[in-house]
Amino acid sequence: MRIDYDSTGRTIAALTEGETDQVALMATVACELHHADDRFDWTGFYRVVGPELLKIGPYQGGHGCLVIPFSRGVCGAAARTGEVQRVDDVEAFPGHIACSGSTRSEIVLPVRDAAGALIGVLDIDSDRPAAFGVDDAAGLQTILDRVFGGLHG
Repeated sequence: MRIDYDSTGRTIAALTEGETDQVALMATVACELHHADDRFDWTGFYRVVGPELLKIGPYQGGHGCLVIPFSRGVCGAAARTGEVQRVDDVEAFPGHIACSGSTRSEIVLPVRDAAGALIGVLDIDSDRPAAFGVDDAAGLQTILDRVFGGLHG
């Protein structure tokens, strides 16, 4: 099954309406996204908890890395650059952190609040190579903007 971003976005909007707690929002988004697409092997958030430092947040799937500095891996690159990272082959990504040996491709999007401050990253891993396209980046970005774009730090 492949995700329908419009439908999933509407479901997430209904489930999160009026909620302002970041962790509750992240938990709901991770759960809904993870179960909406069989390409998604690990779906979750890494939260900004200090200068140049991410820590694992709500997620679905096997164990993830607990701490990721901005200087390492795909999640760190998304946090550091503020740009979506789409990696077709994680083995070819310099400095990739192998939290799971089954991961073959990955997409990571920065998550920002209403002021534009980075509050974390959304990380989705797949056990399939080249699992993510520009349509995934656009669909996920729309959902993140809708859910987190109204939050005030």
